Amino acid sequence: MKHLLSLLLLFLPLVLRAQTLTILESAGWLESAYVRWQPVAGAQSYNVYYSGAGVVNQRIDNQLIRNYGSFYRADALGLAPGAYTLRIVPVLSGVEGTATVTGSLTVQAQDRAGFAFSGGRIPGGYNLDGTVKPNAVILYITQNSKNTVSLNVTGATVNPCVGLQAILDGFKKGRDARPLLIRMVGQITDPSYLLDGDLVIENDNLATSSITLEGVGNDAVANGWGIRVKNASNIEIRNIGSMNCNSNEGDNIGLQQDNDHVWVHNVDFFYGAAGSDPDQAKGDGALDAKRSTYVTFSYNHFWDTGKSNLLGLSETTTQGLYITYHHNWYDHSDSRHPRVRFYSAHVYNNYYDGIAKYGAGSTLGSSVFMEGNYFRNCKYPMLTSMQGSDVYNPATRVNDYGNMPIFSNENGGTIKAFDNYMTGQLRFVPYGAAGFPNSTVDFDAYVATTRGEVIPSTVVSAYGRNTYNNFDTNPAVMYAYTPDSPAGAQAKAIQYAGRVKGGDFRWTFNNAVDDAAHAVNVPLQTALVNYTTGLVSVQGDAPATPGGPGTTPGPSDMVHNFTLDGSTSLFYTIVGNLSTSQGTVTYNGLTLTKCLKMESSTSVSFTTTAAATLTLVFNDAFSGTVKVDNVNQSVSAGRLTMTLPAGPHEILKGTTANLYYMSTVYAGPLAARNQREEVSLKVYPNPAADEIMVGWKSQREFSLYTATGSLLKTGLTNQAIDLKDVKPGLYLIIIRDEDGHLRTSRLVKQ
Repeated sequence: MKHLLSLLLLFLPLVLRAQTLTILESAGWLESAYVRWQPVAGAQSYNVYYSGAGVVNQRIDNQLIRNYGSFYRADALGLAPGAYTLRIVPVLSGVEGTATVTGSLTVQAQDRAGFAFSGGRIPGGYNLDGTVKPNAVILYITQNSKNTVSLNVTGATVNPCVGLQAILDGFKKGRDARPLLIRMVGQITDPSYLLDGDLVIENDNLATSSITLEGVGNDAVANGWGIRVKNASNIEIRNIGSMNCNSNEGDNIGLQQDNDHVWVHNVDFFYGAAGSDPDQAKGDGALDAKRSTYVTFSYNHFWDTGKSNLLGLSETTTQGLYITYHHNWYDHSDSRHPRVRFYSAHVYNNYYDGIAKYGAGSTLGSSVFMEGNYFRNCKYPMLTSMQGSDVYNPATRVNDYGNMPIFSNENGGTIKAFDNYMTGQLRFVPYGAAGFPNSTVDFDAYVATTRGEVIPSTVVSAYGRNTYNNFDTNPAVMYAYTPDSPAGAQAKAIQYAGRVKGGDFRWTFNNAVDDAAHAVNVPLQTALVNYTTGLVSVQGDAPATPGGPGTTPGPSDMVHNFTLDGSTSLFYTIVGNLSTSQGTVTYNGLTLTKCLKMESSTSVSFTTTAAATLTLVFNDAFSGTVKVDNVNQSVSAGRLTMTLPAGPHEILKGTTANLYYMSTVYAGPLAARNQREEVSLKVYPNPAADEIMVGWKSQREFSLYTATGSLLKTGLTNQAIDLKDVKPGLYLIIIRDEDGHLRTSRLVKQ
């Protein structure tokens, strides 16, 4: 036995080196990069590191590594523009195997033009260079953790706040100024707690606060619920898909009231649930804004949306309301691109692609600057309420004010147009153009000869006699930007609008039919209603437990290295500030360079299910105290080891100190079980066609779940089960073993 053990130890490095990893795809994107690879036989998990822009071998968070059955994918987020490589390392028997490194990947900057950045503001949890803001809190939301994720929030009524909306409720009072990044992973259906079907983001307009809600990779989806922003400042929403929204408000994303400095970009907008009105068959508003200012909507993809962008409702003033729309892809959507009341709106470099009703519309004294847009088969590119094409009847060739207003019977605003390209439109009337009756009154837009041309006050709307406010030529108001040509804008919108690489939902419109159609596209609607994610699992995120969703931390989650893991953990809830300037500590062969500063606001909370040993690692020369469960514990030479009973625990400041590393290790049989090789489920055949057998050492009941966590059927191990009624796809098989622990396996149904 001794010789056999020696041989195993001798050949183990060779075995590990033999596990080569094959990269399927890798690329840089907007302040991010990703890689896909084939699974490595025997790998328990993967570590992924990035290098570039002055950073060397920075490990990404576990939740950024996902399993899709036939491949794995990892996305590195928060990257400054530059050249990077990603290094993927399989972990076998607890040891890192042979690394595989991508070629050089080019990471590009986000386009931060627009009013949202006025006054030096930076909406969201990222810096201008795309890196994460200092002291930011990063939360990962999965289908399993959406109701159980927790965070202590300054000013919250009850801490910790449990569940995503409860955490946002904590930030509602505006007393926690830490940047907050909420990262959605995969398809997320309705959390158990929403506000009238919406996730609501508020921070009491705290100017020092910033919140980002973003998706990871190309398949993050808010499925069935909406997002509402109100009383909020410095908000960013990006890289998610929004579909099948069924909230009371009805908007996929809505800026409801009293918001400023909001940036919504790279979002895929799909159909929502039908409303009660005939014009709500595709849902209500896709991306609406009311009583908000200093807003940018950019690089969004609107998929046949009915009412895309309502802007303004009851503001009753044209002062101080500023918004930018740029590089959005209006893909066979119907109307409101945008439909504007009161606002000063800069609408530039958007792609209008087969628009059945109309492009932009101006009412109630609004000033709209339409610049460098590309219109392809947009029936009416620009409309001003109650004049021009809005009231012109093409059949009778006269104005019909009773029946013909296409989009509004309100008093008009004014549209300034410059350098737009149009093809395939039914009608467009420039101010003063020949060939149109009375075109200094019945015009759609004033077409400027230069970008900086000032529209004279003699140009007024036919109804309301409203004038253009020339906000776009006012240096005290306008921001710096460099517009693309219309053709360049079209190409850029097609390439970058929506989620990473166009997202995971693929659909091709039939221009011959869909350009002019504004009814619901039933096959598209069916595909959206039946959408399911291809995601199988998220590293560090356990499958939901039958009878109650949750996330189960494993042994590796109970060891926390602040240098690698930051403040993200499935086991510990960490509140406090991190630092890389407090020195370096060497512990158990690790070089630790980042620490948690033990200050009065710092806390680490966790719960043990059995007796355990806690180890805390501070600076080598530190001798002081730390509070564990409100009792001062003495630290000698930077180390503390103590025994904890089962139950909830909290670590707080005693003496000012720097915590670099902590671990909680269970004693006795639980620790031994975690260390020994697990007996695995055997599923055969796999892939399967008509039936399978789930093999286990005894007869146990097993459950077959869809990849999104829905129970499909149950059966008994070691007996055949019929799969003829199961659709092709990826599924999870879960049993509870003799010790009460969950065992899982994956099934591919052909």
